[in-house]
Amino acid sequence: MKKSQVTILVVLILLIGVVGVGFAIKNGKTAGSSSVSGYEDQLAAPKKGDTVAEIVVKDFGSMHVKFFAKEAPKAVSNFTTHAQKGYYDKLIFHRVMDNFMIQGGDPTGTGTSGESIWGGSFEDEFSDNLQPYRGALCMANSGPDTNGSQFFIVQDKDTYDRATLDSITAQYGNKFSEDAEEGYSKTGGTPWLYRAHTVFGQVYEGLDVLDSIAATKTDEENSKPLTDVVIEKIIVSKYGE
Repeated sequence: MKKSQVTILVVLILLIGVVGVGFAIKNGKTAGSSSVSGYEDQLAAPKKGDTVAEIVVKDFGSMHVKFFAKEAPKAVSNFTTHAQKGYYDKLIFHRVMDNFMIQGGDPTGTGTSGESIWGGSFEDEFSDNLQPYRGALCMANSGPDTNGSQFFIVQDKDTYDRATLDSITAQYGNKFSEDAEEGYSKTGGTPWLYRAHTVFGQVYEGLDVLDSIAATKTDEENSKPLTDVVIEKIIVSKYGE
């Protein structure tokens, strides 16, 4: 990927916003999850007893995600609690960009609304061991510490070598370990978003559904699908139980 293309995509991601409606942080109950030590752990299938979720999308199928509650406890608690209370039911993926990401979680479907389970926004939760690889479930925001209800799933298939990652490091200050380099070289993703958006989950099954949604025709102004892509429901459960 050329540096100019990376710059364009970074500008685009800044449009992925959640309007903060106050600021309130309280400790929440977190879902079960194994700790992550690198890209292989992040991309691996969940273990028995781990909390997982099935995102059922009308006319497309299901994406199955696992969570990283030890690294991002508030983001996981926020998403799973919203899901269990039906907050996301019948909402749309309001912004879809092929070979980049799909975004949803706004109750108004405009990309300008939504709030956390605590009634406002909450802070970012970054981990050196979590990267926005292809399939990563991330919090959308409008700047640092403005997480609400909106989320996006990275769909970018482009892979990256060390030279490209070094270029991103020079331009944006992101530094990538050898483990991260190997992850991006094998699975793709959006390395320029590292430490800009909280990574709190990973699609472990249903990447074909993700790709189908990303290929949906959209308008030119807002990248909104011309035909609504509807989240029928999100089912939270324990893997293998």
